[in-house]
Amino acid sequence: MILVTGATGSIGKPLVRRLQKDGAAFKALVRDEAKGRVLDCDFAVGDFDDPGSIVAALEGVDRLFLNGAGAHPVEGEQPMIRQQKAVIDAARKAGVARIVKVSVWHAHEGGRLAEGAHWQIEQYLKASGLGWSLLQPSGFMQNFITGAGSFTVDGDLVGSYADAPVSYIDCEDIAACAATLLTGPYGNGEIFVLTGPQALTHAQIADKLSAALGRTVRYVDLPSEELAATLKSQGLPPRFAEDVAILLKEVASGSLATTTSAVQDLTGRPARTFEDFLAANHQDLQALLVDCKPKFFPMIHN
Repeated sequence: MILVTGATGSIGKPLVRRLQKDGAAFKALVRDEAKGRVLDCDFAVGDFDDPGSIVAALEGVDRLFLNGAGAHPVEGEQPMIRQQKAVIDAARKAGVARIVKVSVWHAHEGGRLAEGAHWQIEQYLKASGLGWSLLQPSGFMQNFITGAGSFTVDGDLVGSYADAPVSYIDCEDIAACAATLLTGPYGNGEIFVLTGPQALTHAQIADKLSAALGRTVRYVDLPSEELAATLKSQGLPPRFAEDVAILLKEVASGSLATTTSAVQDLTGRPARTFEDFLAANHQDLQALLVDCKPKFFPMIHN
């Protein structure tokens, strides 16, 4: 039995659909019962901050998909670290054999925001005695339709990436890789860096958006410090905004430009292209940009 956490998110939803299609035995963990019913699968209601609900959800589970909210600090703390460590502890006590965790590319000791938070959880999982596999994806293509991306009031793409390409990946592919690892003997004790099939500059992405939408979308590049200052003006903590600026500089230097064959290796098919993503999500993208409001949240990591 598989337990899927983050089941209503950008990775969880396609993972649920794939496991349903494959006839796998699984249940979803959701915080909202109504959203669980919409998934049309077995589900448990629980929250990472409610230990009893996690213990109950893990009953009968031997494989766990570990995914949760991003690493956004709350009063200087990264709640995700505490939450996911607690879930790992509960999984060990419940007799779970293996955890497939969604991490982030370039997770490392002392890293800022998601990079440092996920590294700490990775080390904890490796030392837990449980079987494990780590998925380290590049930026999500879904960020362009979930509101996590950055568009101006005129519907232009805005960021601070200069001309550095980014190998964005479709969350459908992350889910497909997770399904392979959750349902088979593959990948135990391995780390998989997941990317799309090509790295694109944001100017190239703007061109593809223009072609898909039938109107001109420009890419507006701003200094990372200016975007960080905007985050501060929106009420985000200064330390968070400063960390964002540093991570943006790393992306602008090409830190997310490499592509890998991991999706092909795990699923037996090529990773989806950005054109594939736009075709599958055309209606959602149009709806996002119909009433576009300026939202400066740079897509640095997920």
